[in-house]
Amino acid sequence: MRVILASASSGRLDTLRRAGIAAEVIVSGVDEDAFHADTPAELVAALATAKGRAVVATLEPLAPDTVVIACDSLLELDGRACGKPGTPDRARAQWQEMRGGTGLLHTGHFVAVAGASATSVGTTTIRFADVSDAEIDAYIATGEPLNVAGACTIDGYGGAFIEGIDGDPHNVVGISLPLLRVMLAELGVPYCALWENP
Repeated sequence: MRVILASASSGRLDTLRRAGIAAEVIVSGVDEDAFHADTPAELVAALATAKGRAVVATLEPLAPDTVVIACDSLLELDGRACGKPGTPDRARAQWQEMRGGTGLLHTGHFVAVAGASATSVGTTTIRFADVSDAEIDAYIATGEPLNVAGACTIDGYGGAFIEGIDGDPHNVVGISLPLLRVMLAELGVPYCALWENP
């Protein structure tokens, strides 16, 4: 099958490829700042759906052997959505708030096949280490937390600052493989059909 990932995230692409899915990337170009929702979970669902539909529109009619996958992630702290901090100052302030606490990492998933689509949200609880200001500054100096949802990663420098999670670890990277399998099944596509070389 042809699998298209409607996301520029290298973490999502790497996750799919390591799982045997040879996805190609088509970036949607959706303006994320134009979207608003009552909760962070609703927001990531809306963003993933918009990104996926934008890419599907460029491929219509969608071939029967094509699957489009789109995702969007946000960290929720005290009911508030935290996206990519973008600047060292924002990343530092966010880490000073997160350390020693917990957050909810929401990833919206949109999957489309010919004639059908589905949207769902995966949520993973992250327990952050009580890191020092010096550790926060060292982490920011790597550049990694500036352009990732919630200013943290589990599969890079930031992995040492995450003491544990409750839920799917792939969801923290940006795509939940177990949730993807369930969504595909609901659309009549066996997850294993996406494997490049089974």
